[in-house]
Amino acid sequence: MIFSVNDETSKLDSVIIGIANSSGGVPYIENLYDPKSIENLKKGEYPLEIDMINELENLANTLKRNGVEVFRPNNIINCNQIFTRDIGFVIENYFFKSNILPKRSKEFQGIEYILNNFNGKIINIPENVHVEGGDVLTNFDDIFIGYYDNDDYSDLFTARTNRDAVNYFKEFFPKKNIKGFHLKKSNTDALNNVLHLDCCLQLIGKDKAIIYPEAFTYREDYQWLESFFGIENIFLINNKEMYQMNSNILSINHDLVISDPSFKRLNAWLELRGFTVEKVAFNEISKQEGLFRCSSLPLIRN
Repeated sequence: MIFSVNDETSKLDSVIIGIANSSGGVPYIENLYDPKSIENLKKGEYPLEIDMINELENLANTLKRNGVEVFRPNNIINCNQIFTRDIGFVIENYFFKSNILPKRSKEFQGIEYILNNFNGKIINIPENVHVEGGDVLTNFDDIFIGYYDNDDYSDLFTARTNRDAVNYFKEFFPKKNIKGFHLKKSNTDALNNVLHLDCCLQLIGKDKAIIYPEAFTYREDYQWLESFFGIENIFLINNKEMYQMNSNILSINHDLVISDPSFKRLNAWLELRGFTVEKVAFNEISKQEGLFRCSSLPLIRN
């Protein structure tokens, strides 16, 4: 098998879905890296391991039922291994190993055995290039990258991808169009934090997108997206829907997506445009500021 991903919505053949087994129980606040998790911990609503296990199993089973080969990480005791998208991503025949938060680096060990079954190239990104898979969306000749480069970058554990990542991929793929989007960040306010690009932008079908316009530091970035897709092909989400992760759905094919049943406005819009929507409840996972795309790492799309 060879890694092969050229876009976000072609037929999903092989994917790694995260696991919540032995994830360490309810953590201490200093071990959390996003404001939504911190918020739920403070409210006494941090998700239970058994509930997250069940949600991920339902996701995996839905994918299998639709003909997708599903891999799962080897379990690492006392380690949160839910969000596989953070630790790596595939573009063309290359698997890029992310430079993630140092305290999370051991998560990669859980998927190494899977990658060893593939013949594609595994790329170790230079240390100065910070990037996580949630900030990278690929669309054939176009690659969209969410980043942050303000002076307080090193103080923000929500800033996962830097401008060096944009420059790195421009050099790695000189024939592709690399577009960077500067995102708003906050360590303390989940309603005003955009953890990754896929928390505010999602490509669906062959020419459509879900977008939260207020996510972008520069208004012209949203205007560029509006011009790229056409306003008639965009589903605009509001602040509450961004917080609920409406843009973090997962495509199985051009006309088949996985979404949460609570996303009623989005699901109705999709179905009206000919999409089949597989509905999987993911409320507990979402309390950690991630949803379907965050929990999945596609290896092959055809």
